[in-house]
Amino acid sequence: MELEAAYADIRASGAQLLAISVDSVDDARAMAEHAGASFPVLSDADRVVSTAYGLFDLLSDGVSAPATLIVDHDGNLAASHVGTSITDRVPAETIVEFLRELSGAGVGTAS
Repeated sequence: MELEAAYADIRASGAQLLAISVDSVDDARAMAEHAGASFPVLSDADRVVSTAYGLFDLLSDGVSAPATLIVDHDGNLAASHVGTSITDRVPAETIVEFLRELSGAGVGTAS
């Protein structure tokens, strides 16, 4: 898993990675275990979070669109990317580079 491989670099930049799934708690846990994720994988089974961000069923597929949201220490959205297909995801190295730039600019990153 690409994000797992980059997790140490993400943490070194002062950020925390969270994955949010619209699956049940048990299914999200199983997915995290299958992927070997050491970062938190949260369940949004009631779809409150994905709906609030306008991501649920955005692609008319009954799930949340793939999205990367970077929130700073003040709770402001520092960057975002919403995929236009299930495979449209930001490469982990791009995320790491952005976080390094963000932390180097004196702006806090999500933790």
